[in-house]
Amino acid sequence: MNNELTALYITAASLGFIHTIFGPDHYLPFIMMARARKWSMAKTALITLLCGLGHIMSSVVLGIVGIVMGIGVMKLEAFEAFRGNLAGWALITFGFVYFVWGLHRILRNKPHTHLHVEDKEGKKNITPWVLFTIFVLGPCEPLIPILMYPAAKNSIMGLVWVTAIFGSVTIMTMFTIVMISALGVNLIPLRRLERYTHALAGGTICLCGVAIQFLGL
Repeated sequence: MNNELTALYITAASLGFIHTIFGPDHYLPFIMMARARKWSMAKTALITLLCGLGHIMSSVVLGIVGIVMGIGVMKLEAFEAFRGNLAGWALITFGFVYFVWGLHRILRNKPHTHLHVEDKEGKKNITPWVLFTIFVLGPCEPLIPILMYPAAKNSIMGLVWVTAIFGSVTIMTMFTIVMISALGVNLIPLRRLERYTHALAGGTICLCGVAIQFLGL
């Protein structure tokens, strides 16, 4: 293993952790939706892992296509920026719509003790699929230009390892933050605020999208 690859592996692990920690969109949507929709810890874990995997794999596939076809890194960065713009607006739209829906439920004075919006018989809850789609759209900005292209110049195995390290650290960081936070939130008694959880979840997700779109988080 040469020194350049070693440095790339360390960089991959560091960037995977840092870009997840400083990107609230990687965990706040799951924490808030898990509380509002009363997901079990198992369901929260599964949705988080699948969305994290979709988030990583979309950039991995794009990076591999770019490397194989010899597409310039600048062109891929431009496409990643376009995807990021779509994901940001999708998060804003989803959060705002969910916020309005939550307010509508409050104004209809639904008893808070019956605010269970889990999947009903004959109906499927599309929220996890919406989150998955948004995360597939969302790019992993450092992965292609900083890690995949430099690693590919050394060896195929270097490319595989740098991608695997970045992806694993990113997903496990997401998973750890979401599970610990969801468990902590579930322990907080919110009986009086129960009827507001949907509006709060939507508002938080919308603000995450705003932070990504306009603050570059």
